[in-house]
Amino acid sequence: MRIPFDLAETVALVVAEGTFDAAAARLHITPSAVSQRVRTLEDLVGQVLLVRSKPVRATAAGEAIVRLARQAVQLETDARAALGIGAGETASVALAVNADSLATWFLPPLARLTERHGVVFEVHRDDQDFTAGLLETGAVLGAVTSQRRPVAGCRVTALGSMRYRAVAAPSYAARWMPDGADAGALESAPAVDFDRRDELQRTWLRSRGVVTVPPRHLVPASHDFATAVLLGLGWALLPTFQADDALARGDLVALGGEDVEVPLYWQQWNLRSPLLDAVAEEIIGEARRALDRPSPDVVSRR
Repeated sequence: MRIPFDLAETVALVVAEGTFDAAAARLHITPSAVSQRVRTLEDLVGQVLLVRSKPVRATAAGEAIVRLARQAVQLETDARAALGIGAGETASVALAVNADSLATWFLPPLARLTERHGVVFEVHRDDQDFTAGLLETGAVLGAVTSQRRPVAGCRVTALGSMRYRAVAAPSYAARWMPDGADAGALESAPAVDFDRRDELQRTWLRSRGVVTVPPRHLVPASHDFATAVLLGLGWALLPTFQADDALARGDLVALGGEDVEVPLYWQQWNLRSPLLDAVAEEIIGEARRALDRPSPDVVSRR
């Protein structure tokens, strides 16, 4: 049995757009025609491929179809380039990255790539512990992730480590930690977390002997997260990219304790793709210039 590419591509587009109507608009056909294509492929493979929710989600079987479709599109793009056809067409590459990398070192290599290759990027932002999941579902071709073990069908390259330092605004520290950031103060002093899955602050707290989860603000944007700390909403661990200048100016004070290092890796689909390899080369090179080498004597977040 062969899987018709047009049907697989339709399933992938429904997942990417989130609704049958949006996929139909992209394909210039009716929503009922999109639904018929999906049902035809489901009948062919004998499995449900999509969860008809809002947004539409792929089942495990659907994720395999999405990966197939996206890989086929990338290989076709490379083949057209090698054959010298499709001049003027713009290739699209979907990538996943954590918010702190996106806010600091990740965009310059993408800018260079757009100049050299005329490519556009669809960037998915998620916590570094979860970006690998976007590779597994086929949503992206490559990802910056904290996962060292390769996702099935992918290859992995070490990038270095993001270093984080515990900091607070001077007025905040004077109010909540007048005698220093000891365990007693840290149990009640409000913290700032990126979202409910953010474990970074708790990793540092455990290294200080604190197991109680303090009150916390949730600020799910890297720049706004740093601004919240500067304004005194709470203490947090900031990337040294963001913290060092503010510490030097006196806008922040360090709370002590060991820095936290987050090892980062680049994972990408194991395809023979000149464009994807060019993307990887730029991102890996930039990361190795910007990030720290992992040190064995600091707390490491997994």
